[in-house]
Amino acid sequence: MLTVKNLHAGIEEKDILKGINLEIKAGEVHAIMGPNGSGKSTLSSVIAGKEEYEVTHGDINLNGTSILEMDPEERAHEGIFLSFQYPVEIPGVSVTNFIKTAINETRKAKGLEDMPASDMLKMIREKSELLEIDRKFLSRSLNVGFSGGEKKRNEIFQMAMLEPKLAILDETDSGLDIDALRIVANGVNKLRSEDNAVLLITHYQRLLDYIVPDVVHVLMDGKIVKTGGKELAHELEEKGYDWLKAEVNV
Repeated sequence: MLTVKNLHAGIEEKDILKGINLEIKAGEVHAIMGPNGSGKSTLSSVIAGKEEYEVTHGDINLNGTSILEMDPEERAHEGIFLSFQYPVEIPGVSVTNFIKTAINETRKAKGLEDMPASDMLKMIREKSELLEIDRKFLSRSLNVGFSGGEKKRNEIFQMAMLEPKLAILDETDSGLDIDALRIVANGVNKLRSEDNAVLLITHYQRLLDYIVPDVVHVLMDGKIVKTGGKELAHELEEKGYDWLKAEVNV
C-alpha cells in the first residue's frame, strides 16, 4: 500500500530525514518510535504533504503511484488521513458540518455527486454508535472547548467517516489519560480492516498495549535503525534508547 524509498527531506535547508525506507501493506499496523527530534513527526508530515517540508531525494508511493507531486488535499482525496498532535479549533463550524464538507469534497475530486443527506445521516449514526460518541457532541463547534480526549476521539470519528486507505496517527496518545487512551484505541481497533493500514507515531509503549502493531520501527537521527515485532516496544520501554544508540553508533 505505502512504499517509502530512500526518503531524504528537511525544512529550511536542515536535513531531518536521511534515507527512510518503509513498506506498509494493507491490513497492517506499523508503529514508529524514537526519541525527541528523531524525525517521527517530520515523516508523518512529509507523507501527508505538508508544504513547509522539502523532499530532496527518494520517493513515496501509494498503491504503486508516486504522490510526491500531489498537494495535501490531493493526498487526502487519495486516501491519506493525518491525525494531528494538536488539532485546530474552528469556531462556528460544527463537527457534523465539517465532516460533511470533507466527505463531499473528496467525492467531488473523484467526479461523484454529494452524498445524499439520508446516506450521510445514516453513516454518521452508525459511526458515532460504533465509537460510542454522544450525538450532542457532533453539534459542537470543531474542537472548541474540547478536552484532549474529546479532540482525539473527534479525529478518530473523522477517520471513521472518511474511511482512509492509510491513517497516520501522530502522537495521538499525547496528553491522554488512561480512560481517554483506551477509548481512542478501541475506536482505532474497530476501524482496522484488511483494506486499510495504520501508521502510529508514538514516544511510549503504552499505546501499543491497546493498539497492537504488526511491526515496530525505531527512528533515530532521521534513519530507521531497528525494526522488529511488538516485543521491540517492550524492550525500548525497559531499556530506553541509549542502548540502541550504542548498538547502531548513532
